[in-house]
Amino acid sequence: MSQMTDSKTAASPEGVVSSLRWRYATKKFDPARKIPREKWEALLEALVLAPSSYGLQPWKFFVVEDPAVRARLKEASWGQSQIVDADKLVVFAARKGFGASDVERFVSRIAEVRKTPVSALDGYKQMMLGVLGRPQLEAWVARQVYIALGTFLASAAALSVDACPMEGIDPAKYDEILGLAAKGYTALCVATAGYRAADDAYASQAKVRFPRAEVVEII
Repeated sequence: MSQMTDSKTAASPEGVVSSLRWRYATKKFDPARKIPREKWEALLEALVLAPSSYGLQPWKFFVVEDPAVRARLKEASWGQSQIVDADKLVVFAARKGFGASDVERFVSRIAEVRKTPVSALDGYKQMMLGVLGRPQLEAWVARQVYIALGTFLASAAALSVDACPMEGIDPAKYDEILGLAAKGYTALCVATAGYRAADDAYASQAKVRFPRAEVVEII
C-alpha cells in the first residue's frame, strides 16, 4: 500500500475544522455508549503513529479496562466521574530514566523495519544520544508525551468520538495502583474517550478562543 495520501483518504479542510469545532473536553459521559471496535482500533493506531522528536517515542499508553482498577483511579483523580463513566481510559506515561539503552532499542527497530545495517545508522544514533545531555531531559520526555495526547484528541474528534484530556490526577497514586514504576514509566496525564451524555451542559456551550489575529502572527 502506498504511503502517499490520496483524495480518498485525505480529510477535507472543512471536515478538519468542523471536527475541531465539534470537540470539547467532555465532562459527562454516557456509560451505556461504547466506541465501535473499528474506531477504537484506529485510535490505538493513532497513538502508535504519534510523532515524537527523532521518532524516539519515550512513552507508553496504558488502557485501563478493569472496572475495579478504574474505581481506584477515580479516587486518585479527585473523584471525577469521567474516569469510570467513559468507555475508554488511557493513561499517558513517560519513560523513566530515558537513556542510551532506549536509543539503542530504537536504532535496532529502525534497522529491522527499514532493512538497514545498524552500522549505517551510527550518525543518526550519535545525534539521538546527544538528547541525553539536555539539562532538562525529563521535561523533554514529558513534552513528547503531550504531543501524543494531542494526536489522540485530534484523531478522536475526526472520528466523532468524544474525549477529555485530564491532568487532575495524582500521578504517584496512579503509578502505585498500576505498578508503573516497576515497568519503568510514570503517569503524566490521562484521556477518557466515549460519547457525551445527553445532559452534559458543557456540550452546548460556545467554544471560546482568542481571534486568529491574536494568536497567529505572520512574519
